[in-house]
Amino acid sequence: MDDERRRPRRPAMLDPQAADELPGELDPALRSEVAHTTAAALVHQGRSTEDPQVVARLVALVETEGLDVVAALWSDSPPQTLPGALWRLYVLREWVRRDPDTVADRYRQGVAAVPVHDAVAGVAQAPGPQDVRTVADAVLSGVYTGDLAVALERAGAFCRVLAAGAAFDADHLDHVDPRGAARMTYGASALLRTAEELEHAATLWRADRLD
Repeated sequence: MDDERRRPRRPAMLDPQAADELPGELDPALRSEVAHTTAAALVHQGRSTEDPQVVARLVALVETEGLDVVAALWSDSPPQTLPGALWRLYVLREWVRRDPDTVADRYRQGVAAVPVHDAVAGVAQAPGPQDVRTVADAVLSGVYTGDLAVALERAGAFCRVLAAGAAFDADHLDHVDPRGAARMTYGASALLRTAEELEHAATLWRADRLD
């Protein structure tokens, strides 16, 4: 089945007012419906346009709408769903945008441990802050302009390299800051879990089961 047949026909941007009207006690089924509808509409809007400015606005969604708005719509969605996968991609980009120095350092430390995943992630050798920002933007652009499964796999590979880097950081801290090392180890585990979730979402997309 081609992408156009799989996409809904209701393009829409996220509506901050709609997000504000989603209280925590909202019926879970309705919250899930809103999450799926907005995610599918957003992806359709990006994939049905050839306007690079529209894609750029979608990539910068968190910067324009706010992380709280996006979280209100998607953060409760399971990872094996389209809104859940998009939420993880946007959170990853936001981390890279806010702390590119740390991300670049972790990536440089982890790349030797997982060279295959480095190749999939497509990051420049010895990346600096701007390099990792460029990759994070390219991954989200790929959701709207390329093969969505490839974008998810690329993000998963990126997370795997970062997880390896965080694990090395934890080892270095173990003797001087055990609590910091424990937090770093937890962070590495969370990154690895996110990588697995994104890779699984890619498999579901290819099977036409990521809704």
